[in-house]
Amino acid sequence: MTATTPLLIPGLSVLAPSYRAILCDVWGVLHNGVAAFAPACEALAAFRRETGAPVVLITNAPRPNPPVKAQLASLGVPRDAFDEVVTSGDVTRDAITALDGAPIQHIGPERDLTLFEGFANPLVGEEDAQAVVCTGLVDDENETPESYRPAFERMIARGLTFICANPDIVVERGDKLVWCAGALARLYEDMGGKVTIVGKPHTPIYNLAIARAEAAAGAPLERSSILAIGDGLPTDIRGAYANSLDVLFITGGIHGADFGPAGAPEEDLVRKRLAEEGLRARAAIPELRW
Repeated sequence: MTATTPLLIPGLSVLAPSYRAILCDVWGVLHNGVAAFAPACEALAAFRRETGAPVVLITNAPRPNPPVKAQLASLGVPRDAFDEVVTSGDVTRDAITALDGAPIQHIGPERDLTLFEGFANPLVGEEDAQAVVCTGLVDDENETPESYRPAFERMIARGLTFICANPDIVVERGDKLVWCAGALARLYEDMGGKVTIVGKPHTPIYNLAIARAEAAAGAPLERSSILAIGDGLPTDIRGAYANSLDVLFITGGIHGADFGPAGAPEEDLVRKRLAEEGLRARAAIPELRW
């Protein structure tokens, strides 16, 4: 793609013939935490229908994929929109296995406790923990990362490793942004703590998602034949770029206010932001549609 090639496209159908699989972000692309985006769901369903190629949803949700699939259904994401789901929680379970039964302090809401099912690691308080696994803020409606600074000072003094199960800094919930585990990991690291981050933009989640796409396709896939779709520059776009995948940038997501009107982004502003971030996109679109 040359600099004069239009970056903004009318729909996924423009790109579909060039790819044999899609890895698609979930929150901000398929739903906003309250309801599914019907045009986006139909776009993925149309891709599967028209090309016969698989769609794997790749999300920084800090839970294993079964409850995430249930959540998608409850929000109205139809099952024909995707083949499989790979979550940051799936990859985090590998990190928990590596702790070899050590006691864990969980930071996050109770809804994420499915992450720990099947492990012998006891969930304990701060004083008894040998590692910390963070899935988010305990109360993301009222807390901020700064709420955790005093506890982090104590944890860092004890040398506890902080495992971040969701690298997202913020996410849309309806019409507002809420803090995610990535914001806590950033603070912990800034304060001098040791942090292990799984999920996008890191390689393990992409390797797992590509393996699931190959299983669905029934054949190996070259990375040049896979299109990633996402709205987060530090996670989706950087992750695709770092893992040699083309990416369709959904500009109307968490960065929507940076590019002018949400439904009519200014291409120059999109190009400028990508350049500032040292990133590139195969194409961009305000919201996913066919």
